[in-house]
Amino acid sequence: MPRREKDRPWLMRTYAGHSTAEASNELYKNNLAKGQTGLSVAFDLPTQTGYDPDHILARGEVGRVGVPVSHIGDMRRLFQDIPLEGMNTSMTINATAMWLLAMYQVVAEEQGADITKLQGTTQNDIVKEYLSRGTHVFPPGPSLRLTTDMITYTVNNIPKWNPINICSYHLQEAGATPVQEIAFAMSTAIAVLDAVFASGQIPEDRRGEVVARISFFVNAGVRFIEEMCKMRAFGRLWDTVTRERYGIEDAKQRRFRYGVQVNSLGLTEAQPENNVQRIVLEMLAVTLSKDARARAVQLPAWNEALGLPRPWDQQWSLRIQQVLAHESDLLEYEDIFEGSHVIEAKVTELMDLVTAEMERIEKMGGAMAAVESGYLKSALVSSHAERRARIESGEEKIVGVNSYQGTEPSPLTADLDTAIMTVDPANEARVVSALHTWRDNRDEQRAQESVAALKAAAAGSENLMAPTLACVRAGVTTGEWSWALRDVFGEFRAPTGVSSAPVAVTAEAGTPLAEVRRKVAATAAELGSGKLRLLVGKPGLDGHSNGAEQIAVRARDAGFEVVYQGIRLTPEQIVSAAVAEDVHCVGLSILSGSHAALVPDVLDRLRRAGVDDVPVIAGGIIPPADAAALRAAGVAAVFTPKDFGITEIIGRIVDEIRLANKLEV
Repeated sequence: MPRREKDRPWLMRTYAGHSTAEASNELYKNNLAKGQTGLSVAFDLPTQTGYDPDHILARGEVGRVGVPVSHIGDMRRLFQDIPLEGMNTSMTINATAMWLLAMYQVVAEEQGADITKLQGTTQNDIVKEYLSRGTHVFPPGPSLRLTTDMITYTVNNIPKWNPINICSYHLQEAGATPVQEIAFAMSTAIAVLDAVFASGQIPEDRRGEVVARISFFVNAGVRFIEEMCKMRAFGRLWDTVTRERYGIEDAKQRRFRYGVQVNSLGLTEAQPENNVQRIVLEMLAVTLSKDARARAVQLPAWNEALGLPRPWDQQWSLRIQQVLAHESDLLEYEDIFEGSHVIEAKVTELMDLVTAEMERIEKMGGAMAAVESGYLKSALVSSHAERRARIESGEEKIVGVNSYQGTEPSPLTADLDTAIMTVDPANEARVVSALHTWRDNRDEQRAQESVAALKAAAAGSENLMAPTLACVRAGVTTGEWSWALRDVFGEFRAPTGVSSAPVAVTAEAGTPLAEVRRKVAATAAELGSGKLRLLVGKPGLDGHSNGAEQIAVRARDAGFEVVYQGIRLTPEQIVSAAVAEDVHCVGLSILSGSHAALVPDVLDRLRRAGVDDVPVIAGGIIPPADAAALRAAGVAAVFTPKDFGITEIIGRIVDEIRLANKLEV
């Protein structure tokens, strides 16, 4: 039987970047040589949040979860010997997206590229940053202006570029149900398109060009049938919205275009070899169905719950994609689910529920209003709490975590401290030194004049891409660009959603939470305190607040008075809050790898403040050797992703408070 000609495979990427521009450039070239067909750049947290490496909040974060890019010199080195005119590059960047795109354009120009041929994507979805990822900088209004300016600029000047990825990926990781994931992302897209068309920068007859450049970045969990139906529903709703709300008649311009990374936070530290089959199942959700197939796929590595993947681990994930695309017959068939009444029923159900949720958000004034009111964040915290409760009760099974926990020793993790890649702690000092050299050698007057021009433009209404490009060419740094806009726009602290989250775990007599509540009340009484007070702190720039929020909610339900001020705090601010609130315990949550620098700093500041009897606990992605070092430094307890029982963690916190106060445990 003759074979049907295969469809073209999706773009295959690996989300990568670390340490320095030079190290990341080498990594990119190696990945491309292994058959990767596009680049996906991971920037470090200072770059994502608009700080230079020498800022106090950048300490411990430089080069850890991505590459530091402080100025055009770094961007040149990042893409050295990689012809950008022929590359498809995804840049996971949001608050500082305009800045990074401007640097990318200038490097391409220096290479001699025709910028109208540049292809790629800037994530640039600030709404999900307020809700889940936490790398926002500016308030909603100015942030939407930056997004609008960037979209209109690219449509007019870089027409093949996707200026925004409406990103539901992190919404799922923050607890979103499939209905919430679609509805919140679609409402964000509507807010963005409304703003672009209201700006007057795009003529009526070119609206279709804008819609055609809007892309989405989604998550795929292990419930792969539901996830596939989610993607079919996503596509149909997008077609309806763009046709009915915006009058786009060209079906090609209405096409739902999305890339995907499958669920990273769903990977487990326990029996991490099971993550491989999770990754494969999740990838099938976005590749099996031709009518809802991703345009680009990047897969996490099996060991991401343990730490930073090594090049070999990333290669394994790339090979998973290549085997499916090139060895299987998947790409030889039309949509294999067409006509399935089971799939159609699920898709219809999702669409009906999503439409109702979108209407609810619309009545609130749209996505931006729903962010500012706290509705969207509270909904995510609540749904995440409900899921965590199902896992803890065993209703929702996770193999190796709350079921089938017996295991043979794994050769993959026999030496756990070498099963991941580590960033040299001395790297930060080298990056900071190079930044100072850059500032010393540039034309300072030109740099300052371009910053002043940027601030003047921000205070007015002109498109900010032109003055941003001028700043790039003048050698301005990432932090200087961001602070210029902070001076005009201000900064924004998003609602935490903790106080309004409903109780997710019952506390009837005989339940684990009831026992913890009893211990909390008894300990408070023995200490002569009305309530035990727990400070939950997020030092540094790590914006993954899901775990911290769930600890805060459960501690509240257990009877604690919880002090939680949200993300992005200095050790000094955390210690000041601990002293002012007279807390009984300090809990620090860090997933970015900066724990080795920031946790000891908090301990030292507490001791200097005379607060050496308050136990400090730490949680996050912390390798065993680092956990041992933290305990040796004085940390009372260290929790990692394998510690999934939140009620048990709260109980341990009470025990540490009792030990610190010489009470019987």
